[in-house]
Amino acid sequence: MPAKAEQFPTVWARPQRQRRDTPALNQEQIVAEAIALLDSEGLDALSMRRLGTRLNAGATSLYTHVANKEELLELAVDEIFGEVAVPQRPSAESWRADMIAIGHSMRDTLLRHPWMPAVVSTAGLVYLGPNVMRLSDATLEALELAGFSDEQADRAFNALFAYVIGSTTTEAAMLTTVARSGLSERQWVEKLMGAMKNVAADYPRLRKRYAAQEDMASVQSRTKFFESEMHLILDGLESRRG
Repeated sequence: MPAKAEQFPTVWARPQRQRRDTPALNQEQIVAEAIALLDSEGLDALSMRRLGTRLNAGATSLYTHVANKEELLELAVDEIFGEVAVPQRPSAESWRADMIAIGHSMRDTLLRHPWMPAVVSTAGLVYLGPNVMRLSDATLEALELAGFSDEQADRAFNALFAYVIGSTTTEAAMLTTVARSGLSERQWVEKLMGAMKNVAADYPRLRKRYAAQEDMASVQSRTKFFESEMHLILDGLESRRG
């Protein structure tokens, strides 16, 4: 017999608690402050006690609105996904441009909140949140309008999102390392390239690629590489389109 939805440990399946009094805090305030803490100090800084201090409230009062830290992260992740723009007028002709636009908006959103990529794969059933569902449904609509079958659209959706999240996870980690180094991104990349060329001395193909990338401006290169790799995936999808 299938499990009931409420048995899953996710904030989206838990009935909201009713209160007779007017609470000093609400869930929206708690989530907003959690995001501010995550953005400024990172994932390791988030705790219910620390969050309660920032809100001038005891940690126990937060549990009226959020059952635990895992639920809080689910809510924060979904709130951030609300920043991702979706196509307003998707069509068969614009499907590639729509996918590129979604990819860029999603990447930009995740990089604005560098704790996000690492959390997305661990924060429970994040795909049940309303903003994630809005994004997922809009992406599937654009793929279906392009002529993909339901099954093809599902696989395409998974491939695109896995790529964006995976590549952005690596990118966000690199940017966090740069920020901690005290160097500019350009300075950090130059030092990294010098080390990489030395390590790759016995690997001619890698050495050639590192040498070619040495003079590239890092910010522009990251965006250029991201879009180029998105197009590689879309080229493969194009061959499957009905």
